[in-house]
Amino acid sequence: MAEPHSPRLAVLIDADNASSKIADRLFEEIATIGQASARRIYGDFASGRLKGWEDQLTKHAIVPQQQYAYTTGKNASDITLVIDAMDLLYSDRFAGFCLVSSDSDFTRLASRIREQGVDVYGFGERKTPESFRQACGRFIYTENLLPVRNVNGDGQEPADNPLKSPKAATPLIKKAIDQIETEDEWVLLGEVGKQLLNLYPDFDPRTFGSRKLSDLIRKIITFELNHPKGGAMRIRIKPAGKQPRNANGKQQAPASGN
Repeated sequence: MAEPHSPRLAVLIDADNASSKIADRLFEEIATIGQASARRIYGDFASGRLKGWEDQLTKHAIVPQQQYAYTTGKNASDITLVIDAMDLLYSDRFAGFCLVSSDSDFTRLASRIREQGVDVYGFGERKTPESFRQACGRFIYTENLLPVRNVNGDGQEPADNPLKSPKAATPLIKKAIDQIETEDEWVLLGEVGKQLLNLYPDFDPRTFGSRKLSDLIRKIITFELNHPKGGAMRIRIKPAGKQPRNANGKQQAPASGN
């Protein structure tokens, strides 16, 4: 029996609104979703402003789509990207599109692709307007793809990627749990993860300084994790009055931070 193929993805990069610093991690992230079959980048490479991306073209087999800036302030590159996206969409060869930009102009494009029943993954900075983020089935902040600087050996995040406190994720996770039917308060962690992305396409544990959802939840005293032997990990909102216990089994006061 033949093994199932990874979903074929079209990766379209708006060079004017995406940093070349994310290139390596961008394609690593996309590889967790599917196969980046088409890789195109749009911009005026003759101007010299996109030198950083020029250095990445060969390394990642990205095909540049040159658009000369004949008139200042016009978005010729954006229009070309949209035209190519529609051509690729109607070719019926791709299971998903990766739109790499922080530009809200691509909101309608993302919506149109999803109307066709095709997945859309957005990649952009945290400044990306909510309209574009919500139009994507999933949105990944490119700050989470920036390389980590090792400051004094403590592995701190770079200054341009300020992390949110784990506590900030509490109401988001609570809402996801509340929307899942349960008989004994426990819900599968996998279902919570899916519901979080349904509610918040830009939800990512890395935004809160954690690699995985389970790691994030362990930092928040509001929730309790359970991993039955031979079963899937479960989560529930910790019952009122139940405090975390220390290594000696004694209850400890709630942390004031996360």
